[in-house]
Amino acid sequence: MDPWIKEAVVILSQERDALLDELEAIGDNVKPVLLDQSTQGRLSRADSMQRQAMAIALVERKKLALKKIDAALARCHSGTYGICCDCGELISRDRLAADPSTPFCSQCMAERKIR
Repeated sequence: MDPWIKEAVVILSQERDALLDELEAIGDNVKPVLLDQSTQGRLSRADSMQRQAMAIALVERKKLALKKIDAALARCHSGTYGICCDCGELISRDRLAADPSTPFCSQCMAERKIR
């Protein structure tokens, strides 16, 4: 395995571990909000529900990032890391340094954002 790909595996693995820790820490914030008016007021419930919705959205973003990292790690192990999943051209090392889990070269990513 290429030394820069080994380095990418280390970085991606560290990012993966950090995401898993963050997901575990968020855990309690996504539990259902009790709607018992005898224990808390209407505004407190609304605030709790808003915090819950924000935590759920954060969990979804973290899970998506985790899938992206897992896919990049799979590409590292299959020998296709650094190759654009769209056009098959090499992804620049600068782009991979900025986002090690990116599956697309700059041009293909720009085209995806235009569509």
